[in-house]
Amino acid sequence: MIMAGGGGTRFWPRSRAARPKQFLTFSGDRTLLQGTLDRIEAQVPFERCWVITSAAHRDEANRQLPGVPADHIVGEPMGRDTAACIGLGAALIAREDPEATIIVMPADHAIEPVQEFRRAVHAASQLADEFPDALITFGIRPTSPATGYGYIHRGEFVVERQQVKSFRVEAFREKPSRDVAETYVASGDYYWNSGIFVWRAHTILEELARLKPAIHDGVRRIAEAWDTPDRETIFRGEYGTVEKISIDFAVMEKAGRVLVVQAPYQWDDVGSWLALERSNPQDANGNTVQAQHVGINTSGCVIVSDPGRIVATIGVSNLLIIQDGDALLVADRRDEGTVKEVVERLKKTPGLEKFL
Repeated sequence: MIMAGGGGTRFWPRSRAARPKQFLTFSGDRTLLQGTLDRIEAQVPFERCWVITSAAHRDEANRQLPGVPADHIVGEPMGRDTAACIGLGAALIAREDPEATIIVMPADHAIEPVQEFRRAVHAASQLADEFPDALITFGIRPTSPATGYGYIHRGEFVVERQQVKSFRVEAFREKPSRDVAETYVASGDYYWNSGIFVWRAHTILEELARLKPAIHDGVRRIAEAWDTPDRETIFRGEYGTVEKISIDFAVMEKAGRVLVVQAPYQWDDVGSWLALERSNPQDANGNTVQAQHVGINTSGCVIVSDPGRIVATIGVSNLLIIQDGDALLVADRRDEGTVKEVVERLKKTPGLEKFL
């Protein structure tokens, strides 16, 4: 199950309402969505893949993933965060097989090497067989005291499968201050929370029923109506009333048996324009360039533009310079997290909505 419903506002102006970041290419020739499916195709045939996206982007998802059955690409009538999204996917899958093991993956991650990811998935699926009542997540060993990620505090060792270790989860920690993040990294007992999960369909639905019964009942009613003429009416009516909450807050932080697999791969959540530095080479002056560019005394910049455009820079450093179609973003790289606020201002400013 691939979650592909995000807006990707941190990647404005390339990411727009009509084409969020999961449908874009940032490295190589495959979009983030296509790359997500590529990683799992050796283990899960296309006919068992599901994609939950927004109704507005269902056609684009279908176009980019022609191997996935069209009726397995589901368009949410409105965004309700990950608890409802995951619950809906599990309820639809459980109609055919409540014992199915599901891997849940966001569509906007960069993961390498792929074979190591597949090894971790194999290990997690074995865990789901051994502990069918467990909720399993993937923890990323931190390479820095990042303050933009949630953390997982691991507990006692459980088992090793496929040379991949798993542990009980002691607690989930929200995005910390830098000082706290430094103590997490130094301890060696904390992982970045990747938001990738493995579990039995009935297990996540039972936890939703116990902890968020209204969400569970809403997605159950949608699934029951899926093959009826009332599907769209019930889908919109039920989905619009369920609570908007993440799966971490709704379930993971309160569930019984939660296990974390120590991921053996490199991971990036491609959360902002600076992610391009981690997936592309830099020039001699530390610039990451995806454009025709002429630079004089230019260093530490991320520069992106449309084909056929030229970007010239003189005497600048540490900037984001992003040109896309009818919009140009110039920002101090330290303010990368503020890009989404530009999108909010465009929404609220009459006449500027056309740039969203």
